[in-house]
Amino acid sequence: MKINRSVPPPTVVPILVYPDVRSAVTFLTTAFGFMERTRIGESHRAQLAVGDDGAVIVADVGGERRPPQLGGVTHLVRVRVPDVDEAFARAREHGAVVLETPVDREYGERDCTLEDLAGHRWQLAEVVADVAPEEFGCETVSPWPVYESGASS
Repeated sequence: MKINRSVPPPTVVPILVYPDVRSAVTFLTTAFGFMERTRIGESHRAQLAVGDDGAVIVADVGGERRPPQLGGVTHLVRVRVPDVDEAFARAREHGAVVLETPVDREYGERDCTLEDLAGHRWQLAEVVADVAPEEFGCETVSPWPVYESGASS
């Protein structure tokens, strides 16, 4: 894959619209521990690193771009964290709205759901067990490449 130092390297990068880009960057860096990588104008856009291999772009309102509206959910961004309870506490301390406290799931994850200052929903999750999809009633159609050899990380 070609690289370009002007854009985040992950294959999928959500672009989330906020009414105030700088406030969003401050919130996401303090509440969720993201790291600002690139600032595009003072209030136009920002690129943030998420963990070791993720990214999100924070965009301003303009044209057809609008932040979430009260009473409707258009998306949920799932972020893997090493310790969901610690990440949950940090986010709540910095003003994230708690939608669901940390809970263990049958599929081997512990996660929680929070809402940020603009209404974007974030699900913070950590792996607590390696569970095959078939163990909870699902079907593996095509295994993720990291699991094809039977090894997991």
